[in-house]
Amino acid sequence: MARVLAFCMNAQEYLSFTKGLSSVEEPDIWVHTLDDRISLWIDIGEPTFDRMKKATRLSPTVKVYSFNLKSDSWWAKEQAKFNDLKISVFQFHWKSVQTLAELVKRTMNLSITISDGLAYVSAENGECEVPWVALQS
Repeated sequence: MARVLAFCMNAQEYLSFTKGLSSVEEPDIWVHTLDDRISLWIDIGEPTFDRMKKATRLSPTVKVYSFNLKSDSWWAKEQAKFNDLKISVFQFHWKSVQTLAELVKRTMNLSITISDGLAYVSAENGECEVPWVALQS
């Protein structure tokens, strides 16, 4: 669900999910230009510095969306390294992502409103708010 939320936050033409975990050479979400260059690279989770360094060589815009319990310790460990990279890093509120995951059904319709560091998600079986903070812009 963190991938779905990041996808919605970056909605634009040619935005697409990749193969995900089955292809470690690709980000989770990306945008390719018409001449097949990567213009946006989005990773979900806690990627390594080396992976993000590679991403900045391949794409002019790189974003990371972190969301789990170890997110704070990952950022504390990696922040100094990431300061030298031209990337944006965001952190979703972990308990809110868990609440969002509880709305998942085999088939579902979601309504998502995004405004000022908050995503409001509504589904047939409930609703939740998922805040995020920008760790690096």
